[in-house]
Amino acid sequence: MKKVITSIISLVTMTSLLVGAPKKDIVDTAVEAGSFKTLVTAVKAAGLVDTLKGEGPFTVFAPTDEAFANFWPETLKNLLKPENKDKLQMLLTYHVVSGKVKAKKAKKLESAKPVSGGSLKLSVKDKDLFVNNAKVVKADIKTSNGIIHVIDSVLIPNVMKDAKK
Repeated sequence: MKKVITSIISLVTMTSLLVGAPKKDIVDTAVEAGSFKTLVTAVKAAGLVDTLKGEGPFTVFAPTDEAFANFWPETLKNLLKPENKDKLQMLLTYHVVSGKVKAKKAKKLESAKPVSGGSLKLSVKDKDLFVNNAKVVKADIKTSNGIIHVIDSVLIPNVMKDAKK
């Protein structure tokens, strides 16, 4: 009887360890969440699906649909056009950092280097993590190939700010 109980406990422990490991990649996790429809649409239009489903690891600062709704609507519409794919890729890769950067570590950093180049300013205000001016509203969503931090606004690379003027 002891062997049976020990076997059951071992099985339950192993199962819980396996269940605890994230099985979905960044893209599938974003799709499943349901609050990143605009981001997923943009990732598809930019041809970045395979990259963000790749081995990684990546840290993604993911703007919600609400964040994109507050982004310049005409600019977003234009960026989604095939002829602007390179600009859309730049905007999206500005939200991605190589490696896994958990919020606890990010709070100790002053900056991070996005895949697009340039720099992201990291800061802490009232215990909240900010990336440039975007607030991290949900941190450390684990995926099979990285981490997602949900942010409340779209990050704009300096070159894109200059283009809007």
